[in-house]
Amino acid sequence: MITSFLNTMKIRCFLRDEGAALGLPIRMVVLTIVGLAGMTVMLAALAGVQTTPGVLYVMSNTTSFSMHGSTGDSPYIRLTVVNSEDEPVPGASVVVWGPDHRTAKAGTTDAFGQFVFRLEHMSLPTGKSEGYIAVKVMQEGYLDLEEQYLIKVRSI
Repeated sequence: MITSFLNTMKIRCFLRDEGAALGLPIRMVVLTIVGLAGMTVMLAALAGVQTTPGVLYVMSNTTSFSMHGSTGDSPYIRLTVVNSEDEPVPGASVVVWGPDHRTAKAGTTDAFGQFVFRLEHMSLPTGKSEGYIAVKVMQEGYLDLEEQYLIKVRSI
C-alpha cells in the first residue's frame, strides 16, 4: 500500500512539473542541428580522402635503334602513357635521359597521353657499345613510373 502511494505521488509530481518539458522541444532542435552539422563536416572530410594512387604504364613506338659511333641523335620517338584501364593519361610530366644520363628532354603528354621527343648529341656510356634510354613519368593521383631500360641504343 505504501509503495502504491509513493508511485502515485511520483506520477502526480512529474505531471505537475511543467518546467522540465518546457525546454525539451528547443533542445531537441538544437541537438539535431548540431548533429547534422557534425555529420556534414565528417562527410566532407571523407570526400577529401585520397584514394589509392593509380598505376602508370609507358609504351614506345620503338624498342631499340642504332647510331653510327658513340655519339649522335636519336630518331623521333613517341611515348604513350596509359593507366591500368588502358586509358591515355594527359598532362603527365615526362623526363627522358640519354644512355649517358647527360642528355635529357622533358615535357608533358598531350590529350592522347603521348609525348614525342628527340635526343640530340647523346652519347653512350664511356667504353660501352650499347646503352638504354631511361624515362620517368609523374602525374598527380598516380604512382611515379621510372623505367631505366626503356629503349636500347647500339653503336654500329
